Amino acid sequence: MNVGFWAANLLGWPVIHLATACWMLRQPVAQYGRDGWLTRERPWEQGGKFYRTVFAIHRWKRLLPDGARWLGGMAKKRLDNRSRAYLEAFVAETRRAESAHWRMLLCTPVFFLWNPPWACAVMAGYGLAANLPCILAQRANRLQLSRVLGRMDRRTRQS
Repeated sequence: MNVGFWAANLLGWPVIHLATACWMLRQPVAQYGRDGWLTRERPWEQGGKFYRTVFAIHRWKRLLPDGARWLGGMAKKRLDNRSRAYLEAFVAETRRAESAHWRMLLCTPVFFLWNPPWACAVMAGYGLAANLPCILAQRANRLQLSRVLGRMDRRTRQS
């Protein structure tokens, strides 16, 4: 592999991550107000229990970087308040972030255009390692917050 291939590999993922994140942050958040096919809850997720029991996500998700802050997006590392409007906005942002990380991961085959098989495996491994934990964290957070919003709805109806 020559210098051009090494440069493409070393710079490729950061460019993909930044370009995708910048593009996604410019999409209207209203576009992410509801779950679509990709972001909807699946029965096997058990309201988020799956992520807690199988991946122990509650132990490591705080270690993930929150790139949206650096690019002018909504920080999702912690909740700033517990108002209904804020929680709904937070849930929408988790949808946007999950969608962004899926799009980043879908760029993996670009690296197959110039790399030998061993390097394709390395690049695919990096793509999974960099994006899958973020996808899992966004899903887990959204399912947990959706339960909180559901409880708020029930309390409002009972009042």
